[in-house]
Amino acid sequence: MTTGIGIDVIQRVCQAISDGKEDYANKIINDDYKFTYFKNKGRKYDEIKKTKVFLRDGFIDRYSGDKLVYPPVLKILSNLFKKDFPYQKHWKMSETHIAWWELTPTVDHVKPVAREGDNDEKNLVCTSQLRNSAKSNWTIDELGWELQPEGDNKNWDGMMTWFMDYISKNEYVLEDAYIAKWHEAALKHKDELKKLGFL
Repeated sequence: MTTGIGIDVIQRVCQAISDGKEDYANKIINDDYKFTYFKNKGRKYDEIKKTKVFLRDGFIDRYSGDKLVYPPVLKILSNLFKKDFPYQKHWKMSETHIAWWELTPTVDHVKPVAREGDNDEKNLVCTSQLRNSAKSNWTIDELGWELQPEGDNKNWDGMMTWFMDYISKNEYVLEDAYIAKWHEAALKHKDELKKLGFL
């Protein structure tokens, strides 16, 4: 339903109420602008599943086509340059570099969970934290967005090759639980990483 049709329905409902026809107003809503109850199936994914989706989508934001960066890469930078590339564990915008919002990939449900979308990988896409926040519980049709094609890891790997190489030379950074968690997720996809030349 477009906004214009919704406006038309609300106008007709209000007119029916003004005419003292509340039952008819209610019928208009049910016939032309019906509310649908959805069962929320919850979000079920971890860093391992997210990494799988990131690799499948080539670290491309499927809503914009922009390149994204494997999350622990940004954490390494924030650890090295605390003042100039800050990170705040609750993502407080006044204390977190905007790159965390623009470049960090996350997983989004194309059909939102709040609207009965499921956790099947076919319903999951890689997108930035920024676009994930903007999309919220809307469908891409409602936002006028289009799904962009998957990327190719041979052209862009989200800095994953750099990350794996950096870790092999600087294992001490795995003392950071955030980085260690993502490193472990990467290793769960060892065969795919080898095929792509990351290991």
